[in-house]
Amino acid sequence: MEAFGGGMFRVALDSGHEALGYTSGKMRRYRIRMNPGDRVKIELSPYDLTRGRIALPQNARTPTRSDDARRCASPRSRERWR
Repeated sequence: MEAFGGGMFRVALDSGHEALGYTSGKMRRYRIRMNPGDRVKIELSPYDLTRGRIALPQNARTPTRSDDARRCASPRSRERWR
């Protein structure tokens, strides 16, 4: 992965092709960082297979329902999550 300005990256795909990807809105909003060499999930455009949107870094851990329940302060609020 090679970084360009404005949230654009050149990404090497597993198939050997290269695509120009931009960071998705949630990655910008929550300031999820990426470094050259990181593996990412990219959603390619059906119209132009050389462009796509970087959806998630592969090493990102998505929160589960039990993680949300642990963060709640009171036992009553935990019941909402079950």
